[in-house]
Amino acid sequence: MIFRTEAEFETAVIAALQNKGWESRILVYPTEEELIKNWADILFENNRGIDRLNDAPLTSTEMQQIIEKVMALRTPLKLNGFINGKTVSIIRDNPKDPLHLGKEVSLKIYDRHEIAAGQSRYQIAQQPVFRSKSKILHDGRGDLILLINGMPVILIELKKNGVPVSEAYGQIEKYSKNGIFSGIFSLVQIFVAMEPEEAVYFANPGSDGGFNPNYYFHWADFNNEPLNHWRDVVAYLLSIPMAHQMIGFYTVADGADGVLKVMRSYQYYAANEISDRVAKMNWEDKHRLGGYIWHTTGERVI
Repeated sequence: MIFRTEAEFETAVIAALQNKGWESRILVYPTEEELIKNWADILFENNRGIDRLNDAPLTSTEMQQIIEKVMALRTPLKLNGFINGKTVSIIRDNPKDPLHLGKEVSLKIYDRHEIAAGQSRYQIAQQPVFRSKSKILHDGRGDLILLINGMPVILIELKKNGVPVSEAYGQIEKYSKNGIFSGIFSLVQIFVAMEPEEAVYFANPGSDGGFNPNYYFHWADFNNEPLNHWRDVVAYLLSIPMAHQMIGFYTVADGADGVLKVMRSYQYYAANEISDRVAKMNWEDKHRLGGYIWHTTGERVI
């Protein structure tokens, strides 16, 4: 199928995502304020027990405490630790919760082991509104953002047939230059630039980092055959549980150079095989020895 407009392509990608584990209800043209409210609602539903929110919703000032923590962390590297830290703490100021009023409570935000299960939520935001940081520039809109438990973690920029994928990732770079990835949008971990016949994905370098096309990767199958068609990219990279795993297990917060990294496909397959092999071992066997697994980039453990 030839997509003559980006709107047609966007509609097709949304439908494919919905068939791969993402929720049917779409957040259309959401502002940052609406996304924060959506996150607050999910946090409430996932933490409404007596030991946490005690059935009293988060107030706007309590939610602001969380946003301030996000803003203080700033970099995708540190925010990866925030997302994968499972919980965030706030001081309750909602008088409807007298049990915890003025006290610190810890809220569950994300569990990388709760893949397509438990309290995990997978939403699609269509055409999110990016408020301009300049009085002379108009507000902008992205194409698609994928949210896990209310947090925007993957941004997808689309182009129609005949427009090179470089136009899509160039748009992402422009967003970053204009300061779009701040506030709740600073939680974005992975970018996907896609036209119908080619797609690349890469980690968010943050406002202090630099975009480098050498680290824009094509996804591939187990035999390292590239998967560039948009349906394959949705099915094998952006589906649930894969997208959840990419955020939870296969983004690498490299403290050595302060840069967030995302695994290439062959690194993912190698790491996944190692993990599976270790999980299947009988560690109760007194003769079983432990050790280290080391392999160079591109090698695969069989």
